[in-house]
Amino acid sequence: MRALSLRLIVALIVGVTLVSLASSWYEVQAEKDALRRDLQHKAETFGESVASNAELYLEAGDRLGLEQMVQRFSNRDHLLGIGIYNADGSSLAMTPDLSAVLSDTPAGLTNALRDNRVESGSMRLHFRRVYMLAAPLHLADKSVAGGIIIVYDTAYIRAAIFRVWGRVFVHIAIQMLVIVGLTLLILRWSLTGPIARAALWMKALRTGRNVAQPLARDLDFLLPLTREVAPLAASMKEAREAAEIEARLRNTNESRWTAQRLADHVRSKLNGSNLFVVSNREPYIHNRQGNTITVTVPASGLVTAIEPILCACNGTWVAHGSGNADAETVDSNDRLKVPPDDPRYTLRRVWLSAEEEEGYYNGFANEGLWPLCHMAHTRPTFRASDWEHYNQVNQRFADALVEEMAGEEHPVVLIQDYHFALLPRMVKDRLPHARIAIFWHIPWPNSEAFSICPWQQELLDGLLGADLIGFHVQAHCNNFLNTVDRVLEARVDREHFSVKRNNHWSSVLPFPISVESSDEIIAAGERNAEEERSALIAELGIEATFLGVGVDRVDYTKGIIERFLAVESFLERYPRYQGKFTFIQIGAPTRSRIQRYADFQAEVEAEANRINDRFRRGKWRPIVFLNRQHTHQEVRRYYRAAHVCMVTSLHDGMNLVAKEYVAARHDERGVLILSRFTGAARDLLDAIIVNPYDIQSTADAIAQALNMDIGEMIERMQRMRKSVKEHNIYWWAGSLIGDLCDLRIKKAKNTKSVKAFISKKATKES
Repeated sequence: MRALSLRLIVALIVGVTLVSLASSWYEVQAEKDALRRDLQHKAETFGESVASNAELYLEAGDRLGLEQMVQRFSNRDHLLGIGIYNADGSSLAMTPDLSAVLSDTPAGLTNALRDNRVESGSMRLHFRRVYMLAAPLHLADKSVAGGIIIVYDTAYIRAAIFRVWGRVFVHIAIQMLVIVGLTLLILRWSLTGPIARAALWMKALRTGRNVAQPLARDLDFLLPLTREVAPLAASMKEAREAAEIEARLRNTNESRWTAQRLADHVRSKLNGSNLFVVSNREPYIHNRQGNTITVTVPASGLVTAIEPILCACNGTWVAHGSGNADAETVDSNDRLKVPPDDPRYTLRRVWLSAEEEEGYYNGFANEGLWPLCHMAHTRPTFRASDWEHYNQVNQRFADALVEEMAGEEHPVVLIQDYHFALLPRMVKDRLPHARIAIFWHIPWPNSEAFSICPWQQELLDGLLGADLIGFHVQAHCNNFLNTVDRVLEARVDREHFSVKRNNHWSSVLPFPISVESSDEIIAAGERNAEEERSALIAELGIEATFLGVGVDRVDYTKGIIERFLAVESFLERYPRYQGKFTFIQIGAPTRSRIQRYADFQAEVEAEANRINDRFRRGKWRPIVFLNRQHTHQEVRRYYRAAHVCMVTSLHDGMNLVAKEYVAARHDERGVLILSRFTGAARDLLDAIIVNPYDIQSTADAIAQALNMDIGEMIERMQRMRKSVKEHNIYWWAGSLIGDLCDLRIKKAKNTKSVKAFISKKATKES
């Protein structure tokens, strides 16, 4: 560090000195030129005055007058002397100081007499630098009668320049002292200190001691190093925490799933194979804001579960590129290494036109399949054009996926959700040796309800291209098997929950998805439930004693209006809670381009306003509707503060809000009111289970929650938290991919379909 400081100081001194000398040189030159111009002007003005008088004395032939005039003007500043000459160059009158240094007729005067013009310039006289002005003297008839010289000593100019240089060197010396002092201070405050703190931090991470991470300003100036050190430090911390958790679990004979355990488990199951994940939503979205590109990570349990696996096995995630800057960040093959701060796996983006996205996503997927699979009394809409786009997009993803898997001997594919019902068959026909799973995140209706779909056979055949089809609960698996048995020519093995079609077996199994959960204590600076509740009430500008919360997309399947009606009925039946109980509904806008969703948004707002108008008093409102996107951190505040969380979906595959609420309650307080029509109701048996269509029963459940004995509340929450911890998101992913890898897949005899696809694509591109 001392050598660095010395080099830096020397470099700064040399640089500043050179710059100062260069600028000072220009300053000195300007000063010198100004003094010379001033002297020239002074000599010319004085010469004109003396010459006119000398011409009068020459005209009169008065030599004595010339001598007296010369003596009279000889005491001027910096004037060395004056000399008067005849036309032949002989001296007529001259000051003593000038005659002492000038013995011959100056050449300048000779030139002035010969050319009849004024001559001036610098010259040396006996080692003295002087300035001489020589001019001809005329008679009345304009004839040259003689000449005059005026000589100035220019030593004062040199003295002035030396004084300027002296000031310059003094200033440079002062600058050097200031620079050295500031450099030492900056090195101490901004380099030596931060590096020392960063080294202490890294040492603490290495030794396992708990030391706070250096402030961001300590590391910003070392940005390239920070980009490597920060992920390394985070990885070290995560690895240490994971090791501690694993050790603690081994000591307690428990089996808790963590990100590290999931990565290790799946890596061993893959046995060198690569994992390929397909979803509509991408894990990283790039958007341009002004001149900068920002990266957004969608709040998704899927990203939480799948990313550790892809990072561990250098896998590939294929998804729709939806960000307005996504195309700017990929390479020529539409690939991008992610995560941005520590690239570990590949994101392959697939591009869709606005028309394709409208037909495939908004149309067939969300106006057709979504209401078809949710028994929420909204009529599904099926259009032939939407079905065509759904086919085209599934084919587009199949092409991208097959291209990514070219050359893979044992690829493993995990397809997500109802957007890609046709994809398993499209991929299986080209790559029979690939292990393919699809997880259906929404319910599967009974066979009579599914028969509404005009393309039910194509959808079922597409799904049965997968080796493993996953649902949240066994009931959905049973419905799927019944639907296949009714619609297709296939062998349904209900004992082993599998289907054989076209000599290919597909397993149909439940994998209840969950959330990330841990034993973490309240983080530093995080408020407890009472403090958080008071802070939220103040921020919302309301008065309340008890808080309820609901967190949903504004979707007609979530039972939001039924929930509001239950709150209204609760306040009617239990009037003592009027002015005390406020229900906060966090409602994220969704699919607003679909008319049914736009209408439902208006219905929810109108119902909230109606109930508020009926009961409002002062600052108290029974319902607070927060209709905007909230971050996970914002939602956690409401989870921690609420006395009761209401999840009243009319029909749901799982509904992770219920499990998020349980996972957030480290204080083991709070009561969960849960719809019997959610998958979560099968796991969280200690919630108050309700029928959301029964408004009065749901209202009574609110009263039961608010009046529950604290002991019972804690026991219920402890059992639910244990369930969520043991069957968390990592357990879900490990079970799903582990079961897929354990399936026996018949090896393909050849890969002609793959080669044909690649050859066709290459021909098309050329």
